[in-house]
Amino acid sequence: MRNRTSITFFGGVNEIGGNKILLQDDDTRVFLDFGLSFGRRGQYYEEFLTPRSACGVGDFLEMGLIPKIEGIYREDLLAMCRLKQEKQRIDGVFLSHVHADHANYVSLLREDIPVYLGETALLILSAAAESGARSLESEIIDFKKRPFADRKEEPVKRTLKPFRTGKKVKVGSLEIEPMHVDHSIPGAYGFIIHTSRGAVVYTGDLRMHGTKPQMTNEFVERAEEAEPAALVVEGTRIDTEHEASSEAKVRQECNEAVAETDGVVVADFNFKDVDRLRTFLEIAKNNGRRLVVSLKDAFLLKWLSRDPKLNVPNYDDKDVVIHIPKRGTGRFLESDYSVAERQFLKLGNAWTAETVRENQKCVVSVLSFYNFSELIDIKPEPSGLFIHSLSEPFNEEMALDSKRLDNWLRHFKLRKFQSHCSGHACGKELLEMTRRIKAKKVFPVHTEHPQIFHKALKNVQVVREAVEYEL
Repeated sequence: MRNRTSITFFGGVNEIGGNKILLQDDDTRVFLDFGLSFGRRGQYYEEFLTPRSACGVGDFLEMGLIPKIEGIYREDLLAMCRLKQEKQRIDGVFLSHVHADHANYVSLLREDIPVYLGETALLILSAAAESGARSLESEIIDFKKRPFADRKEEPVKRTLKPFRTGKKVKVGSLEIEPMHVDHSIPGAYGFIIHTSRGAVVYTGDLRMHGTKPQMTNEFVERAEEAEPAALVVEGTRIDTEHEASSEAKVRQECNEAVAETDGVVVADFNFKDVDRLRTFLEIAKNNGRRLVVSLKDAFLLKWLSRDPKLNVPNYDDKDVVIHIPKRGTGRFLESDYSVAERQFLKLGNAWTAETVRENQKCVVSVLSFYNFSELIDIKPEPSGLFIHSLSEPFNEEMALDSKRLDNWLRHFKLRKFQSHCSGHACGKELLEMTRRIKAKKVFPVHTEHPQIFHKALKNVQVVREAVEYEL
């Protein structure tokens, strides 16, 4: 009997994110990512309408948010919707990185399915777990069995297997080689997977215009050497021909804007983007300011500072301030905060909004839109600046948030400045990379425009969801 290798796409098809890619080789079956699809979820749900946790995986299955595959979901979540647990049929999940659209629905999977991920990615998940930022859709490290009959019950820990670049992993008939790539979150990887029918390359998400393009280049070189039978390539920005920005440009533009500002500087950016974090920390220091971070961000600094390769300061660094928000009684009592948060309350660099207000000309305050109520207590002077270092709105819900944000800025007379660069390669770079790897078959995912690949290249398979493609 001949060897049989196939790829089936249960997410990331004609959409950006939601990657769930099943690779089968003989009797070995692994998923490449198992992420949340924001687009599909947004068709049915929003902030105050979410899948019912009391129904386990029932709502997720009914609304097509996860594939109907036997033997992969948690026993407690199946029992809650009166579904029977089947024999475990997946040998592992390999996470390219821990953005929600690639990783979050691991929370619904059986705990005995091994999850392979980068060491730095595990630090990010550990920070989220300690901070208490968890829900049914984000319980990746561990979980308490539902329906919480015994709230004192110890959490169930998942089988997590961290790796670094070059550490090959053997799973059944597969040998998986993780290779670092540059992306807007640390601990991002592509994979070269050696199957019985040749190599399969999976890019994950990557870019060439960040601070470490050499990492992406090293991955492409290794992928080319593997002479792959198949390439699964992300195409988020395949419709953007040229790169218009870079992390260096963001740093220069924002530094100039801060230098021209006498009042408070408020910045909104993805704190898990370590390049952007370092950019704003450097900008603050260049201008004689300190970086004010949230309690949630303090957990990230605590964990990411443990990786010496990241060059991230700890939460008690002299250039960092931790903003303690008003909670509960409004009197900043220990009881107003979670047990984990209390470790930060008595630090010398822990400031309330009142202290930020008194020192507003000396800080760059990292404040997301959802925490803008803090501006009421900070009372920024009219000469202040707001830096929006995130992507521009690209859907109706984001457009509404943008209008609300503008209302806040007008109210407090804060000048808005936009500067951002993407975590994804542009179209020209994606096509050049794909041509260079020379795979026999190319499968575009994580894109709304797979036809652009098809028009530019000869060996492209425009994929359909849940269809098995044999190599």
